[in-house]
Amino acid sequence: MEVNKSVERPYPSVTVTEKAARALKSGHPWVYGEEVNSVTGTPENGGIVDVYNAKGKWQGAGFYNDHSKIRVRILSTNTNDRFDDAYWRRKLQWAVDYRKTVMGADFRCCRLIFGEADGFPGLTVDRFEDVLAVQILCLGTDLRKSKLLTTLVDILREMGETINVVYERSDTGIREKEGLPQTTGYFLGNGSGHVQITENGVAYDVDYINGQKTGFFLDQKYNRAAVAKLTPGKKVLDCFTHTGAFGLNCAKAGAAHVTSVDVSETALETARHNAELNGLTNIDFLCADVFQLLTDLSAKGKGEYDLIILDPPAFTKSGATVKSAVRGYKDINLRAMKLLPRGGYLATCSCSHFMTEPLFVQMLQDAAKDAHVTLRQIEARQQSGDHPILWNVPETNYLKFYIFQVV
Repeated sequence: MEVNKSVERPYPSVTVTEKAARALKSGHPWVYGEEVNSVTGTPENGGIVDVYNAKGKWQGAGFYNDHSKIRVRILSTNTNDRFDDAYWRRKLQWAVDYRKTVMGADFRCCRLIFGEADGFPGLTVDRFEDVLAVQILCLGTDLRKSKLLTTLVDILREMGETINVVYERSDTGIREKEGLPQTTGYFLGNGSGHVQITENGVAYDVDYINGQKTGFFLDQKYNRAAVAKLTPGKKVLDCFTHTGAFGLNCAKAGAAHVTSVDVSETALETARHNAELNGLTNIDFLCADVFQLLTDLSAKGKGEYDLIILDPPAFTKSGATVKSAVRGYKDINLRAMKLLPRGGYLATCSCSHFMTEPLFVQMLQDAAKDAHVTLRQIEARQQSGDHPILWNVPETNYLKFYIFQVV
């Protein structure tokens, strides 16, 4: 139903520019501060507002926050939605049902809520067995977290799932842009801060209190399995290993030997512990700067490794640093290509949505040209399905993952 300002609505209203209206019409859920032309009524930060275009036609309703660069985060374009308890429960049930369907046996360790991709701005919920690790980056969501998290636990328990702990990891500076303090702590239960999970048959000790982000990167689950298929009998160099996941998958799959490298000794301590959990002895861990290591290895020539994995952190978190990020990605990929013998394998990725697919592909082509090699593509992959991509929200499409043979 088309709505205009003559129709009575229970919320304050915001009128936006035509540019913003076009973006909203295409399905993007954000209105930036400079795109707001006028405000009617007295919206509360974290409260709900209606959004209209310059002609007075309703575009949707969402969370308002004048502290944030993103002034409005659209929740719904359905005029029948009332944002009551039934609304939030319905949305949570949809998100959980989706994971149950697409993740199947992996439902016990997956991302249950992926922010805007599930209609919950700024909300991340990762499930690690009986633990939910939560991060909230949006004021409107934060104000409703008690209702949302309680309802989510209820839904899971009604499905027969065991949830004993909910821990909040809202300890990132991004919250300050929403006018929110950083916070951590138990919302439900308590514990040691550690939980053991199994992914692709590999056991991990997840530190959901002190680990990076929510404690474990679930998005590469199936990419790790795809690489592991190639590794039996091979010598593997796993770069930027963090807590060891790619290298452990390769070692478990029968690699001749795996060397896993990271600049963080703290991360490597966890990686070594994870190797011990799995009884793996065909893997060792090296604390080193990957850029320098690849340079040093180049001096030794080809043949030391049959497979190189590049899973770096995001080299860019804004559009302003994309050019320098491209140079960084090219540097490590070029060096890896030069190290590999003909017939060797390269698994490489970027987890920054600012490093778009075309940019990443062009970088790989340029690196291959400069390395004087040809890349034979085996697979092109993305994040796992519990991190769904909305085609009208490019920010949800962030992980590029390629597996090549160097020929």
